[in-house]
Amino acid sequence: MERKLTAILSADVQGYSRLMGEDEEATVRTLKAFREVMTSLIQQHRGRVVDSPGDNILAEFVSVVEALQCAVAIQRELSIRNAEVAEHRKMLFRIGINLGDVLVDGERIYGDGVNVTARLESLADPGGICISESAKMAVGKKLPFTYEFLGELSVKNIAETVRAHRLLVLESKSKEKSDERFAEKPSIAVLPFENMSGDPDQEYFADGVTEYIITALSKIRWFFVIARQSTFAYKGRSVDVRAVAKDLGVKYVLEGSVRKAGNRIRVTAQLIDGNVGKHVWANRYDREYQDVFAVQDEIAETIVGAVEPELGKAERERAKAKRPENLDAWDLYQRGLWHLYHYTKEDLEEAKRLFRHAVKLDPGLGAAYSGLAEAYYFTLVYGHSDSSEKDREEALVAARTAVELDVEDAGAHCTLGRVHYARREHEQAISELETALDLNPSLAWGHYGVGAALVFSGRAQQALQHLETAIRLSPRDPNMGSFLVRMADSHLFMRNYEEAIQWAKKALQQPNFQWSRYAVLISTLGHLGRLEEAQHTLEQLYTQRADFSINFVRSTHLIADVDDMQHYLEGLRKAGVT
Repeated sequence: MERKLTAILSADVQGYSRLMGEDEEATVRTLKAFREVMTSLIQQHRGRVVDSPGDNILAEFVSVVEALQCAVAIQRELSIRNAEVAEHRKMLFRIGINLGDVLVDGERIYGDGVNVTARLESLADPGGICISESAKMAVGKKLPFTYEFLGELSVKNIAETVRAHRLLVLESKSKEKSDERFAEKPSIAVLPFENMSGDPDQEYFADGVTEYIITALSKIRWFFVIARQSTFAYKGRSVDVRAVAKDLGVKYVLEGSVRKAGNRIRVTAQLIDGNVGKHVWANRYDREYQDVFAVQDEIAETIVGAVEPELGKAERERAKAKRPENLDAWDLYQRGLWHLYHYTKEDLEEAKRLFRHAVKLDPGLGAAYSGLAEAYYFTLVYGHSDSSEKDREEALVAARTAVELDVEDAGAHCTLGRVHYARREHEQAISELETALDLNPSLAWGHYGVGAALVFSGRAQQALQHLETAIRLSPRDPNMGSFLVRMADSHLFMRNYEEAIQWAKKALQQPNFQWSRYAVLISTLGHLGRLEEAQHTLEQLYTQRADFSINFVRSTHLIADVDDMQHYLEGLRKAGVT
């Protein structure tokens, strides 16, 4: 046996014997459903279930931060589910967390570290969390939680006293504490994809696509994904999606089918609003059936890349429709995104206001800090900044806070990377963006970010693959104009002028004004000597950006490579820009 230091979580049900005495079958059903939720959340936070005897669940994590975030997520999710249960049938878990030394024997762990965790669990309030001094010190200020010191306690069968702390962030007994509530994240269930081939041997392919999608979606931190064990219970059954959504307690359901004919395979997928049964998004994918696993992974990755922005769009529309007095932190964040993606100076200022309000209500909502950083980023790159230095610093502070709140959030690392290249710190940008892609390979924004950083730092040829991947993963992305204009930039710097023009014109067909879409086209036309067409495009640009000039481009564009910037400006001068 070996020893190691690990973060341990132990949970059990308050009043379990009474619940069993009143109704054994109902208690077992509820316990099973709650355990599936807990298991899914434990896996999402890089933990593993070690044991689950009776009403207890024992898990270990790679870090105390992950363990505590998971515990809070568990209590929040179970609180939502308990709200629909009669008072006398509510199943309230007590959770203890400890950082301790354990003995490892295969998959099991033993020792005082485990025993102390169990004692902390018994000290927790029903629906609450109790942590040890060692765990609290390890968390430090990484999470925006408050605690109540319970004292130095003597507990059963432990020789030394235990310094215990009760987590207060879950309470809402006063107005001040109600401001610390957690935002309601959207939730999704992925039903097993149906095998339409008439070939039982293709079941494994359909199941593999489903499992990959569940795993990939679980890496996206801003929504909750139901565990495989729960959704595969519906395999082979004809179901009403609305009934499934209600049964699993989710907002959205993803379903699909697989059909193989000869050496071709077709996969369809559709995202459905579980409350009303309305289709949010649907698509189909046709592929050559060669390397089974490669095709399986590529299709699943593409579906995940498309689903995330569609979910985001649906959440923004839902939040926009709510009455202002009913908005919680999550709604404020979504409204902020709605304004963010309009990119005007007024919209970006309103987005900043909404994101600040969101983090005031929920200091642990890292996504809102990322949104705030993005608002400052777009203020810079769209040329709306009154003080570039101040906006770059504000963006960096907000982005770093988002990463500190959740180091496993790919979106937060992506935002921090983009802020770095807005500061022309391209190597740091690429490092953060590669971390984002390690955490979530399906993140279209991550691929775009790496591509943009490479373009801006003189590596246009290397950028193309990442930009093409971003376009493939999220073909209806609200930021498609940015994806396309970076492709145009790449081809301009590679002297592929005709390709640059094609990409620039595609970018101009996308909604929302972006000065760089016009600028790259004008520069390319200038190099080709097509001055009349360049002048016409420049006049269109002046109607929305009267201050466009060589100095504006030099101070605003993120190009750091000297030769590329000179080539860009030379084309603009040839076209008549001064």
